[in-house]
Amino acid sequence: MLKMMSAVMLSVMTVSCVQVADKPDSKFGGVQIGTITYSFRSLPDQSLTAMLDYTVQAGLSSVELMGGAVEQYAGIPSGQDADAVRAWRTSVSMDKFKEIKKLFKDRGVKIDILKLGDPNWSDAEIDYAFRVCKTLGAKGITTEISEESAKRLVPFADKHKLYVIFHNHGQPGQPGFSFDRVLDVGPRVMLNFDAGHYFGATGKDPCELIKRLHARIASIHLKDKTGPDATPRDTNRPFGEGQTPVSEILRLIQKEKWPITCDIELEYEIPQGSDAVGEVVKCVEYCRKALLPNGK
Repeated sequence: MLKMMSAVMLSVMTVSCVQVADKPDSKFGGVQIGTITYSFRSLPDQSLTAMLDYTVQAGLSSVELMGGAVEQYAGIPSGQDADAVRAWRTSVSMDKFKEIKKLFKDRGVKIDILKLGDPNWSDAEIDYAFRVCKTLGAKGITTEISEESAKRLVPFADKHKLYVIFHNHGQPGQPGFSFDRVLDVGPRVMLNFDAGHYFGATGKDPCELIKRLHARIASIHLKDKTGPDATPRDTNRPFGEGQTPVSEILRLIQKEKWPITCDIELEYEIPQGSDAVGEVVKCVEYCRKALLPNGK
């Protein structure tokens, strides 16, 4: 009978210990653990309500929300007509987005950051992205890091009194790259620091950068990777099987009481017989044990 149970059902059973009154609670030892909904990209249902279900099933009470499912729920025109999409974004009511905020709140999930918007959008579309962000109750929008993007988006962040939060991939390993130059564009620039990509590209301890820039880090993407000198190099691994100091990062934030959300980003290959929810559950449990080694 147990063999017939789905990985998702097993996942729900596993995380029951971190749920209270049927609502998830993934703040362990003062550190908020969440996930980016990109982690669930391999699952068949990619609707917004499914993303919420997956998040709750994984026992998580915070999320970085991908904008595609948000816009689909709100009724963005299908197809590739850019003019129609632009017209919709610049005229749509915020009512559906208010509905989304309530959906997540009722399930006990905080929308922490919204991944929506593009520096190449028109001014009106960027305004729309920030209005959606504010309506959802998120602290800011996130996009890929660059000085040019910071200069483009900071005036809108200032206008809406929100943050523009920049995510890195392997850029820190490139000659001449500087987090500081991006942050210097304005006080509303923050980092969505991907510790795994940073370590995979540079081999440097992410904790040292976190110590120096913690006041400008809104969230951290957690993943475990091998370093640039390993074989194979810069490769995603299940939590605890790579070289990224994931536990040390969590315990540093816990010790210093920094208000930095730590979001699991599932990128390693999902084992046969499991699924994305089941693997995120394993990552959550890894984080919980790192922060609550005595189970309290």
